[in-house]
Amino acid sequence: MKRILVLGGGLIGARHLQAVAAHPACELVGLVDPNPDCTCDPAVRRFADLSEVSQTVDGVIIATPTALHAAQGVEAAKRGWHMLIEKPVAGDLAGAQALRDAVSAAGVGSLVGHHRRYHLTIRRLREMIAQGLVGEVVTVSLIWAMRKPDAYFEGNWRTAGGSPVMINLVHDIDILRHVIGEIADVAALRGRDLRKSGRIESGAVALGFENGATGTIAFADTTPSPWGFEAGTGENPNIGATGQDMMWITGTKGSISFPSLTRWSGASDWSQAASPGREAIVEDGKAPLMRQLEHFIEVMEGAKPLIDVADATRTLAVALEIDQQLARKAA
Repeated sequence: MKRILVLGGGLIGARHLQAVAAHPACELVGLVDPNPDCTCDPAVRRFADLSEVSQTVDGVIIATPTALHAAQGVEAAKRGWHMLIEKPVAGDLAGAQALRDAVSAAGVGSLVGHHRRYHLTIRRLREMIAQGLVGEVVTVSLIWAMRKPDAYFEGNWRTAGGSPVMINLVHDIDILRHVIGEIADVAALRGRDLRKSGRIESGAVALGFENGATGTIAFADTTPSPWGFEAGTGENPNIGATGQDMMWITGTKGSISFPSLTRWSGASDWSQAASPGREAIVEDGKAPLMRQLEHFIEVMEGAKPLIDVADATRTLAVALEIDQQLARKAA
């Protein structure tokens, strides 16, 4: 049994609590959250601060606001706790690097919560690209667009920030790195401030990959749409599922649309239409968050993490560069 502590009782923290409580190989130590009005299960043991935790802990899941990740991760490393840190790994590169050093010095395992890597469709997509089923990747286009409710930004840490780049697109950036390759260049354009809040709400991003491929991301948190990872895959119970594709990859031998995994076989010239075929994925009934938890257990036992602090820092660097470009281009 792994004794696991959860930090943060917000939307994602509540899902982690449920996953830990449901896993037969885990024992939930409790929840660290200073908010007495947290809506989590009242039966869960509560701590207002990490300093109050004297129980034995094998691993900690850090699901607090991003600005707290680095400091809490460093404290967890000093206490010898393995850690699963929600994305993004830290609020800035200095914090991420300090956390990386602390994890290394303590010799504890680290895993970062880019849980989309645990989707079976993402696993298969990565295999298809690696196997050369579309030849060399030439372009990738991605859309993330939804209308977040106004209450999402009220009375919490998102009031002053809440950029969809750091909350949402950081996931998509990580998937692009995971599937296509490292990102070398970015250029970003900012959209209109429809809520008059001063926050980044929408925009367009151009990407250059180290392998020569190029890509685009169009994003908005002000518009209802069927396109986005959560809507397309139905992964988030708080977001309506549409099953619509939201990413399109082209290569020298064909193309793939995701999440349907429709593969379009290329013809030798444009007079012949490309023909479609779909990959069959056998689901195992497990949510990606549960697969991630199972992998965290393996990491605590010495397995190589699918994405550790160092790897996640590269995703963070790309997201920060995009966010900083957009902040300089207020519309």
